[in-house]
Amino acid sequence: MTETKPAAAPEPGHELLALNPAQELEFQKKVREVKKKKKKQSVKGSPLTPGVVYVGHLPVGLFEPQLRSYFTQFGTVLRLKLSRSKKTGGSKGYAFVEFDCDEVAKIVAETMNNYLMGERLLKCHVIPPEKVHEKLFVGSQKEFRKPSSPAVSRYNKKRTTEQVAKMTGKLLRKEAKLRKRLAAHGIDYDFPGFAAQMPPKKKSDPANESACSDDATPVCTPSLLERRKSTVSDDKDGDDEIVIKMPAVETDEEEGSEEEEEEEGEEDSGSESEDTCEGDGAATEDAEAQ
Repeated sequence: MTETKPAAAPEPGHELLALNPAQELEFQKKVREVKKKKKKQSVKGSPLTPGVVYVGHLPVGLFEPQLRSYFTQFGTVLRLKLSRSKKTGGSKGYAFVEFDCDEVAKIVAETMNNYLMGERLLKCHVIPPEKVHEKLFVGSQKEFRKPSSPAVSRYNKKRTTEQVAKMTGKLLRKEAKLRKRLAAHGIDYDFPGFAAQMPPKKKSDPANESACSDDATPVCTPSLLERRKSTVSDDKDGDDEIVIKMPAVETDEEEGSEEEEEEEGEEDSGSESEDTCEGDGAATEDAEAQ
C-alpha cells in the first residue's frame, strides 16, 4: 500500500473582525482613547479637523438611516452621502462618511476594512483632505425621495405614432449635424447610423393622387372611379342610378326552340306551294272540259 501524504493545512485567511471578539475589544479601547482626546481638545479650544471615510461594497438594503445609525457608535457623524443611480434611484454600493475628528476616521477605516457585513466584506479607507471635493456632500442633508418618473420608465413607456415620428426626426437631425461637424474637421468617416435603419420613402405619383379625402387610404381611388364609370349608364336625364350591365346568356333550350321554328316555317312554305300547284292543275282540267 502506498502511504498517503497528509493534506496540506489551509492557509489562514484574513481575520474578520465580525468573528473575532478580542479585536472588537481593542477597537472599543481605541475609540474611548480618541473620545478622551476630543474632550481635551474641546476644553483647550483647539478646533477638530474632520475626516472622510470611503465605505464600499455595501450589502443590499443599507441606506442612509441604517448607515448613520451604525457609524454613530464610533463617533459623531457630520455628513453622510450614499451614491445613488439617477435612473432608478437605487444604491450604487458605496458611501462617504464624514466624522468630526480625523483620528476617529482613521480608526474606523482600519477597523471596518474587510469587515463582514451581510455576507460581504466592506472596503474602507480614509480620503485625504486635499482630495475631498467641495461638492461631495451636496444634497446629503436632504431626505432622499424616490423619483416619481425614473429614466427607465420614461424610456420604456409606450409612445404614439406622432411621438415616435418626432423622436425619429430629432435623432436624424442630430446625426446630420454630427456628419457636418466631421466633414468640417476634414474627417472622412462614413457610418450607417439611424438613417440606414429607416425604411425607404415611397415616391408618390401625382397621377394616382386622389383629392377626394385626406385619409391614409382614400375612398375615391382612380381604380374605383374607373369601375364606377364602367357601371354607370349614359342616360340623358342625368340620373345617378348605377346600372349593372349583364352579358346576354344563350341557353341550349333557346337554340333548340329557334331551330324548331325554322323547320316549321319551311314545312309551312312547302305545303303552301303544293296547294298552289294542285289549284293550278284543277283549273286547267276544268278549262279543257269546257
